[in-house]
Amino acid sequence: MGALTGRKVLLLIASESFRDEEYAEPRKALEAAGATVTVASSKLGTARGMLGGTAKADILLRDAKAADYDAVVFIGGSGATEYWDNKAAHALAQDAAQADKLVGAICIAPVTLARAGLLKGKRATVWPACEGDLKAGGAALGKGPVERDGKVITGVGPQAAGAFGKALVEALSK
Repeated sequence: MGALTGRKVLLLIASESFRDEEYAEPRKALEAAGATVTVASSKLGTARGMLGGTAKADILLRDAKAADYDAVVFIGGSGATEYWDNKAAHALAQDAAQADKLVGAICIAPVTLARAGLLKGKRATVWPACEGDLKAGGAALGKGPVERDGKVITGVGPQAAGAFGKALVEALSK
């Protein structure tokens, strides 16, 4: 039995150009710890990563309900901009936060959390080109590759994917 047996995690990926390792490494860590992972996207079927990898979307973003999961995690990559101003993505993140669930985002995906109003007064990190978006959303920029502030975990980019996955597992284990 893994530490996360019985825990459910939703990974939200872009329908095109998600970042392969930001999806694969956290998923591997979560599943190795016993969590059940479901993948959501704006389109069903196969999504293609920036490096050519693929992932199967199990459910549509619009059908995902935060109440069904212990954590909701937004995966980065250039395609993640599709969720920055997406009302369904904002509602999913807000619902998860209001229910005191873990919310995560890596690379440029923390911009979605900032625009959803979840990073006000929180320490967070993001891909360097998007730091202004986090500041505009009221976040305090952290210096680490992965930042955790309460139930919000953010990662800076592909080089932090392993540490981001580990932080998700640690947070869900408590």
